[in-house]
Amino acid sequence: MTPMMSKKDFRGLGAPDLVYVREIVASEVLGAVPVETVEGLDIKPDQTLYAVHGADGERLAVMIDRDTAFAAAVAHELAPVSVH
Repeated sequence: MTPMMSKKDFRGLGAPDLVYVREIVASEVLGAVPVETVEGLDIKPDQTLYAVHGADGERLAVMIDRDTAFAAAVAHELAPVSVH
């Protein structure tokens, strides 16, 4: 039987500051973001964005490009890795 792990368990894996960056399609997040937040941004539903996730899978941030996602993670003293 596979053991069940809590979010706290996942955060404890490896290093607590480890985050991963992966490509997502804008439509994955546009519906969950208030209109006022994206008003004035030119984001197409099929556009590729880059999400920063904690070890437990929680989405922490979404950025327009990969370099910005990595820079934001480093600026918050996190250790980003890529997920393909």
